[in-house]
Amino acid sequence: MIRAVLFDFGGVILASPFEAFAHYEQAKGLPDAFIRGLNTQNPDANAWARLERNEVTFDEFCRLFEAEAEAAGHRIDARDMLALISGDVHPPMVEAVRRCKKEGLSTGLLTNNWVSLEERPQAVEDRSGVLALFDVIIESSKVGVRKPDPRFYELACEALDIQPGEAVFLDDLGINLKPARAMGMTTIKVIDPDDAIAQLESVLEIPLR
Repeated sequence: MIRAVLFDFGGVILASPFEAFAHYEQAKGLPDAFIRGLNTQNPDANAWARLERNEVTFDEFCRLFEAEAEAAGHRIDARDMLALISGDVHPPMVEAVRRCKKEGLSTGLLTNNWVSLEERPQAVEDRSGVLALFDVIIESSKVGVRKPDPRFYELACEALDIQPGEAVFLDDLGINLKPARAMGMTTIKVIDPDDAIAQLESVLEIPLR
Protein backbone atom coordinates (compact mmCIF):
# COMPACT_ATOMS: atom_id res chain seq x y z
CA MET A 1 0.00 0.00 0.00
CA ILE A 2 1.44 3.36 -1.05
CA ARG A 3 1.56 5.85 1.81
CA ALA A 4 3.99 8.48 0.49
CA VAL A 5 5.05 10.17 -2.74
CA LEU A 6 8.61 11.48 -3.03
CA PHE A 7 9.61 14.09 -5.58
CA ASP A 8 12.92 15.35 -6.92
CA PHE A 9 13.09 19.15 -7.23
CA GLY A 10 15.09 20.24 -10.31
CA GLY A 11 13.83 18.31 -13.31
CA VAL A 12 10.54 17.30 -11.66
CA ILE A 13 8.99 20.19 -9.72
CA LEU A 14 11.23 22.65 -11.54
CA ALA A 15 12.74 22.69 -15.00
CA SER A 16 15.93 20.67 -15.24
CA PRO A 17 19.28 22.39 -14.58
CA PHE A 18 20.50 20.57 -17.69
CA GLU A 19 18.57 23.18 -19.68
CA ALA A 20 20.72 25.91 -18.11
CA PHE A 21 23.87 23.89 -18.83
CA ALA A 22 22.84 23.59 -22.48
CA HIS A 23 22.23 27.34 -22.79
CA TYR A 24 25.63 28.07 -21.26
CA GLU A 25 27.37 25.60 -23.57
CA GLN A 26 25.70 27.08 -26.61
CA ALA A 27 26.57 30.64 -25.59
CA LYS A 28 30.21 29.75 -24.90
CA GLY A 29 30.76 27.43 -27.85
CA LEU A 30 31.30 24.37 -25.65
CA PRO A 31 30.55 20.82 -26.80
CA ASP A 32 27.03 19.59 -26.17
CA ALA A 33 26.62 17.98 -22.72
CA PHE A 34 30.15 19.00 -21.72
CA ILE A 35 29.09 20.16 -18.24
CA ARG A 36 26.91 17.13 -17.65
CA GLY A 37 29.87 14.99 -18.69
CA LEU A 38 32.09 16.68 -16.12
CA ASN A 39 29.58 15.83 -13.41
CA THR A 40 29.56 12.15 -14.34
CA GLN A 41 33.32 11.82 -14.08
CA ASN A 42 34.35 10.54 -10.66
CA PRO A 43 30.75 11.20 -9.54
CA ASP A 44 31.25 10.60 -5.82
CA ALA A 45 34.28 12.83 -5.41
CA ASN A 46 34.18 15.51 -8.09
CA ALA A 47 33.64 19.18 -7.33
CA TRP A 48 29.89 19.05 -7.93
CA ALA A 49 29.39 16.10 -5.58
CA ARG A 50 31.48 17.73 -2.87
CA LEU A 51 29.52 20.98 -3.17
CA GLU A 52 26.18 19.18 -2.86
CA ARG A 53 27.41 17.44 0.29
CA ASN A 54 28.54 20.81 1.67
CA GLU A 55 32.16 19.60 1.89
CA VAL A 56 33.57 22.66 0.13
CA THR A 57 32.70 26.34 0.11
CA PHE A 58 31.21 27.94 -2.96
CA ASP A 59 34.54 29.60 -3.79
CA GLU A 60 36.39 26.31 -3.41
CA PHE A 61 33.86 24.63 -5.68
CA CYS A 62 34.34 27.25 -8.37
CA ARG A 63 38.12 26.77 -8.32
CA LEU A 64 37.84 22.97 -8.37
CA PHE A 65 35.13 22.84 -11.03
CA GLU A 66 36.95 25.23 -13.32
CA ALA A 67 40.10 23.12 -12.94
CA GLU A 68 38.15 20.00 -13.88
CA ALA A 69 36.79 21.74 -16.96
CA GLU A 70 40.23 22.95 -18.01
CA ALA A 71 41.66 19.46 -17.57
CA ALA A 72 38.90 18.25 -19.91
CA GLY A 73 39.94 20.81 -22.51
CA HIS A 74 37.66 23.82 -22.00
CA ARG A 75 37.31 26.84 -19.75
CA ILE A 76 34.21 27.58 -17.70
CA ASP A 77 33.25 30.44 -15.40
CA ALA A 78 31.50 28.47 -12.65
CA ARG A 79 29.77 31.52 -11.18
CA ASP A 80 28.31 32.56 -14.52
CA MET A 81 27.15 29.02 -15.17
CA LEU A 82 25.43 28.59 -11.80
CA ALA A 83 23.78 32.00 -12.07
CA LEU A 84 21.73 30.61 -14.97
CA ILE A 85 20.19 27.88 -12.84
CA SER A 86 16.81 28.93 -11.53
CA GLY A 87 14.20 26.65 -13.00
CA ASP A 88 10.60 27.46 -13.76
CA VAL A 89 7.92 25.61 -11.85
CA HIS A 90 5.85 22.93 -13.61
CA PRO A 91 2.35 23.93 -12.37
CA PRO A 92 0.76 20.54 -13.18
CA MET A 93 3.38 18.77 -11.06
CA VAL A 94 2.76 21.17 -8.17
CA GLU A 95 -0.96 20.44 -8.49
CA ALA A 96 -0.15 16.72 -8.36
CA VAL A 97 1.70 17.25 -5.07
CA ARG A 98 -1.23 19.25 -3.72
CA ARG A 99 -3.73 16.52 -4.63
CA CYS A 100 -1.52 13.82 -3.12
CA LYS A 101 -1.69 15.68 0.19
CA LYS A 102 -5.44 16.18 -0.16
CA GLU A 103 -5.82 12.41 -0.54
CA GLY A 104 -3.95 11.88 2.73
CA LEU A 105 -0.63 10.76 1.27
CA SER A 106 2.62 11.92 2.83
CA THR A 107 4.85 14.00 0.56
CA GLY A 108 8.61 14.35 0.49
CA LEU A 109 11.05 16.49 -1.48
CA LEU A 110 14.43 14.83 -2.13
CA THR A 111 16.95 17.23 -3.61
CA ASN A 112 20.66 17.38 -4.27
CA ASN A 113 21.51 21.03 -3.75
CA TRP A 114 24.40 23.23 -2.74
CA VAL A 115 22.69 25.82 -0.55
CA SER A 116 19.79 25.27 1.80
CA LEU A 117 16.51 26.13 0.09
CA GLU A 118 15.57 28.45 2.93
CA GLU A 119 18.82 30.35 2.39
CA ARG A 120 18.14 30.74 -1.34
CA PRO A 121 14.79 32.56 -1.43
CA GLN A 122 15.09 33.42 -5.11
CA ALA A 123 14.85 29.71 -5.84
CA VAL A 124 11.28 29.57 -4.58
CA GLU A 125 10.10 33.12 -5.22
CA ASP A 126 6.54 33.34 -6.57
CA ARG A 127 6.06 29.58 -6.44
CA SER A 128 2.79 29.49 -4.51
CA GLY A 129 4.17 27.97 -1.37
CA VAL A 130 5.62 24.96 -3.16
CA LEU A 131 7.88 23.96 -0.29
CA ALA A 132 4.99 24.13 2.18
CA LEU A 133 3.34 21.24 0.34
CA PHE A 134 5.98 18.79 1.52
CA ASP A 135 5.87 17.02 4.85
CA VAL A 136 9.60 16.33 4.66
CA ILE A 137 12.43 18.00 2.72
CA ILE A 138 15.73 16.12 2.47
CA GLU A 139 18.58 18.31 1.17
CA SER A 140 22.04 16.98 0.38
CA SER A 141 23.62 20.21 1.59
CA LYS A 142 22.10 19.63 5.03
CA VAL A 143 22.37 15.87 5.51
CA GLY A 144 25.84 15.40 4.01
CA VAL A 145 24.85 12.63 1.58
CA ARG A 146 23.37 12.90 -1.90
CA LYS A 147 21.44 10.85 -4.38
CA PRO A 148 22.10 8.11 -5.43
CA ASP A 149 23.55 7.14 -2.03
CA PRO A 150 20.98 4.72 -0.51
CA ARG A 151 21.33 6.50 2.82
CA PHE A 152 19.63 9.54 1.28
CA TYR A 153 16.46 7.53 0.65
CA GLU A 154 16.66 5.87 4.04
CA LEU A 155 16.60 9.31 5.66
CA ALA A 156 13.41 10.17 3.80
CA CYS A 157 11.74 6.94 4.87
CA GLU A 158 12.79 7.43 8.47
CA ALA A 159 11.49 11.00 8.50
CA LEU A 160 8.12 9.90 7.09
CA ASP A 161 7.99 6.71 9.18
CA ILE A 162 7.45 4.48 6.15
CA GLN A 163 9.03 1.44 4.57
CA PRO A 164 10.56 1.88 1.08
CA GLY A 165 7.86 -0.32 -0.42
CA GLU A 166 5.26 2.19 0.73
CA ALA A 167 6.69 5.01 -1.40
CA VAL A 168 6.64 6.20 -4.99
CA PHE A 169 9.66 8.26 -6.08
CA LEU A 170 9.82 10.56 -9.11
CA ASP A 171 13.18 11.72 -10.49
CA ASP A 172 14.46 12.74 -13.91
CA LEU A 173 17.68 10.71 -13.61
CA GLY A 174 17.75 6.96 -13.89
CA ILE A 175 20.90 6.79 -11.75
CA ASN A 176 18.91 8.27 -8.86
CA LEU A 177 15.97 5.91 -9.34
CA LYS A 178 18.00 2.70 -9.44
CA PRO A 179 18.88 2.49 -5.70
CA ALA A 180 15.37 3.58 -4.70
CA ARG A 181 13.91 0.80 -6.82
CA ALA A 182 16.39 -1.71 -5.35
CA MET A 183 15.15 -0.73 -1.88
CA GLY A 184 11.57 -1.52 -2.88
CA MET A 185 10.21 1.88 -3.94
CA THR A 186 7.99 2.26 -6.98
CA THR A 187 9.87 4.63 -9.30
CA ILE A 188 8.84 6.92 -12.14
CA LYS A 189 11.38 8.53 -14.46
CA VAL A 190 10.29 12.04 -15.37
CA ILE A 191 11.03 12.80 -19.00
CA ASP A 192 7.75 14.49 -19.87
CA PRO A 193 6.01 15.86 -16.73
CA ASP A 194 2.51 15.20 -18.06
CA ASP A 195 3.36 11.59 -18.84
CA ALA A 196 4.93 11.17 -15.40
CA ILE A 197 1.78 12.50 -13.74
CA ALA A 198 -0.28 10.02 -15.75
CA GLN A 199 1.97 7.21 -14.54
CA LEU A 200 1.60 8.42 -10.96
CA GLU A 201 -2.18 8.51 -11.35
CA SER A 202 -2.06 4.89 -12.50
CA VAL A 203 0.05 3.84 -9.51
CA LEU A 204 -2.07 5.70 -6.94
CA GLU A 205 -5.41 5.17 -8.71
CA ILE A 206 -6.46 8.75 -7.98
CA PRO A 207 -6.84 11.79 -10.28
CA LEU A 208 -4.00 14.31 -9.98
CA ARG A 209 -5.05 16.86 -12.61
